[in-house]
Amino acid sequence: MSLNELKNDFLKLKNKKKALILQRFFKTGKGEYGEGDIFLGVVVPKQRELVKKYWSTIALNDIQELLNSRIHEHRLTALLILVKKYQEADEKEKQKIFDFYLSNTKNINNWDLVDLSAPNIVGNYLLNRNDNNDILFKLANSSNLWEKRISILATFEFIKNNQFEKTIKISEALLNEKHDLIHKAVGWMLREIGKRDICLLESFLTKHHKSMPRTMLRYAIEKFPESKRQFFLNSGK
Repeated sequence: MSLNELKNDFLKLKNKKKALILQRFFKTGKGEYGEGDIFLGVVVPKQRELVKKYWSTIALNDIQELLNSRIHEHRLTALLILVKKYQEADEKEKQKIFDFYLSNTKNINNWDLVDLSAPNIVGNYLLNRNDNNDILFKLANSSNLWEKRISILATFEFIKNNQFEKTIKISEALLNEKHDLIHKAVGWMLREIGKRDICLLESFLTKHHKSMPRTMLRYAIEKFPESKRQFFLNSGK
């Protein structure tokens, strides 16, 4: 199966009405974070069907071509194929895919692209590796919004393995970020820690809740009892 066949399948699945909805949802207007992104209107379940059909026959150079595309679904499907290839790879190939991923962060440029790939590739590869701090903090300190989001979403894999230290440190490094997509991502990861270690989350909040962006705080405490939510929301005023 060729790359051209995959692109033809995209064209068969495109939906103009859905594309218009997605373009608004993913903020593709002038000055917005997804400016210039083009949508075909192919929903994620359909893209996952394409991944099953093509993942084993699409090479990295084909994935690169898809990642270079301005069409959002091309890039997302490319990343989902990359995740599948990573999951099926040996250690040498995993490193190759990891390096390839980091060389393409300019193309991983919307929140869904990050969220559906960073934990599975960056997070999994760095899990239990001694050099993970350097790489994650380099991403967190980047001027690129999406590399910052990759840094915190990658730690979701750590959280799932009950390793919380990296998420805490990256969260602290991102406390002063201005973009709400970072606030939401950090708050989400802190909430995930709270599902597994509520004491650790409360300790973090006790230290930082007065200076945290409100969106970040609201995401982090979303599952708290109302009385405790109100305490953290109001005591910082």
